[in-house]
Amino acid sequence: MKEVEVPVIDWKANYDVVVLGFGGAGATAARFAADNGASVLIADVAPYGHEGGNTRYSAQLIGTGNNFDDLKKYYLGLTHPMDLPEDMVDLYVEGMVNTRKYVKKYLDAEPFSFMKQFDMPQDYKAGACQEYPNLEGHTTYDYTMVHNGWFDAALWKILRQKVLDRKDKIDVWYEARAIHLIQDPVTKVIKGVQIIKDGQKINVLAKKGVVLTTGGFENNKEMIQTYLGAPKLTPLGTIYNKGDGITMAQEVGAKMWHMYNYESLGLLHGLSFATPEGERSQLILHFPELNHGSVFMIADDGKRYFNETETNRHGHIFDHSIWRVPRTHEKPYIVFDQKQYDKIENSNIPYDKFNEKLIKADSVDDLANKIGVNADGLKEQIKLFNQFAKTGQDDQFGRDADSMEPLDAGPLYAIKMAYNVLNTQGGPERNTKAEILDVNNQPIPHLYGAGELGGICANQYQGGGNLAECLIFGKIAGEQVANVTDEVEEEASSKYNGINELADGDQIKNVKLAKNQYLGTSDAGIGGKLVVRVTYDNGIKNVEVVQNHESEDIGKQALKIIPQRIVKENKANVDAVSGASATSRAISEAVNKALKNIK
Repeated sequence: MKEVEVPVIDWKANYDVVVLGFGGAGATAARFAADNGASVLIADVAPYGHEGGNTRYSAQLIGTGNNFDDLKKYYLGLTHPMDLPEDMVDLYVEGMVNTRKYVKKYLDAEPFSFMKQFDMPQDYKAGACQEYPNLEGHTTYDYTMVHNGWFDAALWKILRQKVLDRKDKIDVWYEARAIHLIQDPVTKVIKGVQIIKDGQKINVLAKKGVVLTTGGFENNKEMIQTYLGAPKLTPLGTIYNKGDGITMAQEVGAKMWHMYNYESLGLLHGLSFATPEGERSQLILHFPELNHGSVFMIADDGKRYFNETETNRHGHIFDHSIWRVPRTHEKPYIVFDQKQYDKIENSNIPYDKFNEKLIKADSVDDLANKIGVNADGLKEQIKLFNQFAKTGQDDQFGRDADSMEPLDAGPLYAIKMAYNVLNTQGGPERNTKAEILDVNNQPIPHLYGAGELGGICANQYQGGGNLAECLIFGKIAGEQVANVTDEVEEEASSKYNGINELADGDQIKNVKLAKNQYLGTSDAGIGGKLVVRVTYDNGIKNVEVVQNHESEDIGKQALKIIPQRIVKENKANVDAVSGASATSRAISEAVNKALKNIK
């Protein structure tokens, strides 16, 4: 039998541990690996200021349980009828029961209870927190917050800071895409990873192991079509999760699980307004004028396909005793008449481009032609809907009669919607040691995983579960990989060691100030430090954002609009841009600080 020839790898950098992905799970794994004595490299495909994965964009709510037995019943109810290894369930549930101890001990934050301390009506909190009240054990579930606020990246900023605090042990590379795990062909040990950085393919030795925390495949159209059966989905979180971790794991023989499972959120059953491919969608949770009145939702054939007033549970709606994410369609539109449009116009529209994207027509045939749906189907649907509104009984989907009004003949309106995705759950399966398994259920040596890549959530999703998973399995992965004893021993260059881009990007020292100009800073935004230069001469004459790391889309709109509003109104605190409240707040805070520097 011919011996397998082991190739000699030209290693250009070497670390004890390489963590691929700098989101909540990656930051956690790197931090705990460093605390256990390992030298660590984090490589992330995003540019500086845009790292953080979906953790950065999430509501910052960590799943928490107050009783192990009750929480286990609740979790098993969520996953039913799917099966999960019981030791994994027990580990996960135990971690959520100890969330508040974890937050206090490892994140140096005072844990804050969503159900007991957050200032909102109790029935709203219960609906948002205990999403499946029909399941046994639901009352034990709560969210832990790191302060009295949400959707503000507060948890992510703490996790990122923990990495920054350990910059002597952790290097960070941005715009660094991992493309291959390097595996010994005989022993199957993962020896390192090949990363594209600055146009170079760099082989990085990982003496103790690699941790995959690259998130899901929300921005990979081919994988979405293959695994989820949808033509496309619009991301609500990061635009950098492209399924690289899945490809790399498959290449080394990893076993996949939960590939069909994903979550969404927003209007109706998890919809956003249509967004160009490659851009983030705007999360809107409340717009009652789109499902109460002379308005309904249609698919390609011009027909309705669900109860528009039904509350979704992370995109899941009720389907014959279980909650599922509905099938997607190519042409989802909301259709309404003139009187409904007038109601919308008189409401607080949470989407700045609503009228820009609106389609108006004088007749049903004209509208159907403009939006490309079946005209006969749309005519029939309007006739049925009007009949149901008049009789007070929706025989199609059981919508409450009080929410229905007949549509007038014309003019009619339509606006295209998009099926959005918070995150996918699928990826390489792991065990209780965060080791990634091969197709024979054996650990692949020196390969670990955490976070949404290969997430534990198997069916119905309860909010807060993925962030809990990032913290629980991120810690386990970091500790386990750092304590590997059978290190890879190969000759390796240190050419690319010591490059740490984590603290780059702070250019405040380079900002020039002329007469009557003042600097102000804020850390309240999503992306880190934001800096403004304010020109003040008997009033605010100009506001320039000279440094920011905000989101690529809605946040960038706020960077343009909020300074204009501040100058026009001659005050720092102005109305926020819809969908970009954190960025808007950061600009106002920075301007306020700049104004305090006026002598």
